[in-house]
Amino acid sequence: MAIVQTQLLSKTFRSGIFRRSRVEALKNVSLDLERGEIFGLLGPNGAGKTTLVKILLSIVHQTSGEAKIFDKSLGSVAIRQKCGYLPENHRYPSFLSGIQTLLFFGRLHGLGGQMLRDKAQSLLQLVGLRDWASVKIKRYSKGMLQRLGMAQALLNDPELLFLDEPTDGVDPVGRKEIRDLLKDLKARGTTIFLNSHLLSEVEAISDRVAILHKGEVLKVGTVSEITAHHLEYEIRTDKPLSDGVAQAIRQIVRDVRPEGNILHVAVNAKSDLNRILDILRAEGMFIESMAPKRSSLEDYFIEVIRSGDAT
Repeated sequence: MAIVQTQLLSKTFRSGIFRRSRVEALKNVSLDLERGEIFGLLGPNGAGKTTLVKILLSIVHQTSGEAKIFDKSLGSVAIRQKCGYLPENHRYPSFLSGIQTLLFFGRLHGLGGQMLRDKAQSLLQLVGLRDWASVKIKRYSKGMLQRLGMAQALLNDPELLFLDEPTDGVDPVGRKEIRDLLKDLKARGTTIFLNSHLLSEVEAISDRVAILHKGEVLKVGTVSEITAHHLEYEIRTDKPLSDGVAQAIRQIVRDVRPEGNILHVAVNAKSDLNRILDILRAEGMFIESMAPKRSSLEDYFIEVIRSGDAT
C-alpha cells in the first residue's frame, strides 16, 4: 500500500522586483512510496530534492499537481503527527544542551513529564550522545549535531521519516551506526524517505531509489533494476577461453570480451545464453557462475545525469 503518493507535482518559484523571473524547481513529479520501505531520492545540488520534501511536509506549497500522505491531503494535522523530519543544515539554539533540545522539541509534539525525559535519554543513548546530554550544543561537532537531529526526528515515534542528508559530516563509524538504525526502524515498520548525496549510503540501505534532475524524475526502481546492463552477463569458468571458443561465441552475440577466466557477453536475447553454455560445456569447461553485469549506483547516476544534461 502506498503511504505517499504524488501526481504531476510541480513547483515554480518567482523572483525579481516584478516576480517575472521563474525557476521550475519541480516538473510533474509522480512517485509512490510503499509502506515500510526505505526510499532513496538522488540528485545533484539544485535538483529539487529538498523542495519535494518541503512540499510533502506542507512547508512549501506546490504550484500544481496533487499529493497525499496516509491517504490524506497535504496540510492535515494528522499527517504531521505521524511524521518525523531531519532537515538539511538544521540549527538549534546553541545555549541549549542536547537533553534540553530534545525536551523542547518533545513539548512541541505535545509530550511531557517523565515519559518525555525517559524518551529523550533513550534517544540520546541510541544515537551515541548519552555522555554529551548535559553539554551545550555550541560545543557539538557537525557530526554530533546530525546525531542530535536524528534523535529529534524520532521523538514522536514517526510512521514516516523524512531525512535530508542524515549522514552529512558524520564519521564512518557514525554512518554505519545510522545505517543500522535505519534498518532497525524499517524492520519495525517505519517508512523512510531519504535524501543523500552519498550514493554508497543510499545503495547500501534503500529498497528503491529515484533519480531527480532539474526537477524531473529520470528513473525509479530498485538499485538492482536500474544498475543492470540490458542483456549483458559475466560468465566465470574454470579456465581461460581458447581463441576458437571465443570465435564460436562471437557468431551468436552482440559483443564478447574474454578476460582470463571471465567472459563478458552482450546477447540479443536471453535464449542465446543457453547456446553459449552449450559451447562452453562441449569444450569441457566448468561454469562456476553466471550473473547479469551491473554498474555501481554512482556510475549509473553519473551516466543518467549526463544524459539528462544532453537532452
